[in-house]
Amino acid sequence: MAEYVRTAVEAGARVFKSYVQVGAYDPAHELLDPVWGMLAEAGVPVVMHCGSGPAPGKHTGPEPVRRLLARHPRLPLVVAHMGMPEYTDFLDLAERYDQVRLDTTMVFTDFSERFTPFPATELGRLADLGDRILLGSDFPNIPYPYVHQLEALERLGLGDEWLRRVCYENGARLFGL
Repeated sequence: MAEYVRTAVEAGARVFKSYVQVGAYDPAHELLDPVWGMLAEAGVPVVMHCGSGPAPGKHTGPEPVRRLLARHPRLPLVVAHMGMPEYTDFLDLAERYDQVRLDTTMVFTDFSERFTPFPATELGRLADLGDRILLGSDFPNIPYPYVHQLEALERLGLGDEWLRRVCYENGARLFGL
């Protein structure tokens, strides 16, 4: 696998996706250390589906990611769906590791708020981490209009500057655009 990743990075790969739940693998397994180390060194972001939603898996949740980051703290990691439903734990990781970002896919929408509401007590932390929150959408595979994700973010009331960072500046900075 390391050779595959090396070839992709050398060919100009800009991002990798890791789907822990579907792949049913431990992201902190030592066999993956060469891959994570290479991506950290190259500064290539990894979008990781690692939260336990919509159904927990053997290796989902914050603990495997915590172990991964303990060994690879410089890995540019984007936690898909903000780690739904373990929002608080993944906010903790973002506060601890500067290279951890959280994407907003489905979070705050009417759809997800019915099942896994974002804790209102965490809005202050969300505001404070505004430089590491990224717009995510999963478009077109979502059960609501695309614009609803944007409306849900605006509804948080965290201000225009926060929205501009989340919807544009943070992603542009991460991908060097």
